[in-house]
Amino acid sequence: MKNSIYLSIICLVFAACGSGGGDDPVTPPTANTAPTVPVLSIPADNKLCLDNNVSFQWNASTDEQKDAIVYQIQIAKDNAFAQLVNTLDNSSLSTSGLPLEKNTAYYWRVKATDAKGLSSAYSSTFKFYTAGTAVVNHLPFAPEIISPAINAALSASTATLTWNASDVDLSDVLTYDVYFGTANPPTAKVSENASSKSFEVALQPTTQYYWKIVVKDNKGGETVGQVWKFKTN
Repeated sequence: MKNSIYLSIICLVFAACGSGGGDDPVTPPTANTAPTVPVLSIPADNKLCLDNNVSFQWNASTDEQKDAIVYQIQIAKDNAFAQLVNTLDNSSLSTSGLPLEKNTAYYWRVKATDAKGLSSAYSSTFKFYTAGTAVVNHLPFAPEIISPAINAALSASTATLTWNASDVDLSDVLTYDVYFGTANPPTAKVSENASSKSFEVALQPTTQYYWKIVVKDNKGGETVGQVWKFKTN
């Protein structure tokens, strides 16, 4: 009889020790995600701003974790943002008038950052021109690459260089000089005063190529684009 009692007690002890495994599992915290990319609003792309005190506005980003969001605005004189004019951090959805130079092309973009320090990608880039005093002509905007993409690797004997360009003076006629070669920056002018925004070039295998576009209007204004590059396999 005593043996039976002792066996029952031992079984109860083991059962009690094993009951701890029934606790609910701990749910891991949700991984933080970056806010959505801001959408630019004002000044609109290709805008001619008559006042050189320019305000910037964009649409709000959203954050899946409902974190507070702040914004960084970058304003530059080139579309590669190498010539930064101003960087505004911790901004809300708009800025007050920012004094800029007259008769100058500017480029701007915005990114969103949440309270945990995670940032979105930069928005698309918008460009605008500030009007000058008694200015007859505005320079064309810097050319924008279409193809081949920067650092692309091509397996072909030819490539079609393709770009886009615009001018705030909508009546201006734009032409293009194309520089292409293996030197950086390219010095060989392979096409001059062309109206087409594309140009076909012959390629050699396993070679690094560089190219740039100079945009000219019919009033003597010209803008030199940045150097783009690609290689062949």
